[in-house]
Amino acid sequence: MTDLTRFTAAELAEKIRGREVSAVEVTQAHLNRIAEVDGAVNAFLHLDAEGALAAARAVDEAAEPASALAGVPLALKDVLTTRDMPTTCGSKTLEGWVPPYDATVTRKLREAGMPILGKTNMDEFAMGSSTENSAFGPTRNPWDPTRIPGGSGGGSAASLAAFEAPLAIGTDTGGSIRQPGAVTGTVGVKPTYGGVSRYGLVAFSSSLDQAGPCARTVLDAALLHEVIAGHDPLDSTSIDAPVPPVVAAAREGLRGDLTGVKVGVVTEFAGDGYQAGVQRSFEAAVAQLRALGAEVVEVSCPNFTYALPAYYLIAPSECSSNLARFDAMRYGLRVADDGRHSAEEVMSLTREAGFGAEVKRRVMLGTYALSSGYYDAYYGSAQKVRTLIKRDFDDAFERVDVLVSPTTPTTAFKIGERVDDPLAMYLADLCTIPANLAGNAAMSVPSGLSDEDGLPVGLQIMAPALADDRLYRVGAAYEVARGSIIDRVPELKGATL
Repeated sequence: MTDLTRFTAAELAEKIRGREVSAVEVTQAHLNRIAEVDGAVNAFLHLDAEGALAAARAVDEAAEPASALAGVPLALKDVLTTRDMPTTCGSKTLEGWVPPYDATVTRKLREAGMPILGKTNMDEFAMGSSTENSAFGPTRNPWDPTRIPGGSGGGSAASLAAFEAPLAIGTDTGGSIRQPGAVTGTVGVKPTYGGVSRYGLVAFSSSLDQAGPCARTVLDAALLHEVIAGHDPLDSTSIDAPVPPVVAAAREGLRGDLTGVKVGVVTEFAGDGYQAGVQRSFEAAVAQLRALGAEVVEVSCPNFTYALPAYYLIAPSECSSNLARFDAMRYGLRVADDGRHSAEEVMSLTREAGFGAEVKRRVMLGTYALSSGYYDAYYGSAQKVRTLIKRDFDDAFERVDVLVSPTTPTTAFKIGERVDDPLAMYLADLCTIPANLAGNAAMSVPSGLSDEDGLPVGLQIMAPALADDRLYRVGAAYEVARGSIIDRVPELKGATL
């Protein structure tokens, strides 16, 4: 039989609908692939072969498919709750914790008939850009196992690049879907904030977190986006509006014509700090968009230069508040519970034992920024900068339909290279953070391989809030013109970490 792990999600769905293959066969093929290569990747923290195969059998036995992706398996980032699997968020604090409820995204995937293969590795509580902050070991990039797969959702992206799953779910607070997509040669989409429910998404930064689709093609991402998006009364930040026509837009883009589309190149995202191979790949991508008929102009967004410092005040402040719930009193890790320590001592000792260094760093930063006498100077000022960044976007979108930039300034760096330099690590999200601060939609699509090191580079496309369909039209058109790179991933030998 042809290797089922090499088909796109759209192709697999069609084969399952046409009874050419069964959902069980497709799911088993991916479980076999995980068994073969995940020792070298460490993309998964937990597998649920029994549950995935049971969901696949239900699809095969159903009279009609539950959705356009019925029977297509996927990987789920371990920050979304699952009532039948642990949800650890990559932290010792939640090791072994099985939630009593499903996240809305999880529920929608189940209702769509999509077998969940398991939960993917991530930086602890989604805090990081390399998946090295996981308490359960780093995930490795299938293009080069000595390099990072991005973060915080490196496990989801790596599972796609290693052909362990045809689809995955990630979450994006400052680039955690798009940056891993860029460095693994896959597609990652941050929907409009509020476009996908956050109910059951363990919060890092509530005003920034957004779940979204990860895939190997733009059309596959659109199909998954359509499954998970929509209003949810359980999430007070959920937008009560129709889901943008993302699948129709992707199919339109596949025709390869961008005539009438105005593309703005963000001038602030170039220069010092950008790897030369990344910059050349970006320039080639812009030329390709122009060749497809798009009108390309330069756009200045001057306040984008302040996005990184603003983000690293807002996100840690919200993290400081959100992570206070892990107090050792109700669920999760508890240490020193011997009757000789007060509740306050148990809380303190548990947090010391359960949280990793990066989580502690951000909690302390946020607590300081929110403290009496500093709130206005730090957190308040950062929120003002956030408003200015949104105005930059609004002004730009009066002139153009989408904005483009490199997704990340460099290709994948070596594991361990930046672990002792937080600022260098934070710079990986330089281009992706503005869209989170403004709540806009953004996508990373592969733009080829760097001519310096042969590693994947990503093109970032940004659109206004609730105009997610523009991402898919432009991304699909560019993808067709550029051609796929994913089949150039070196074959993994299955060596263990």
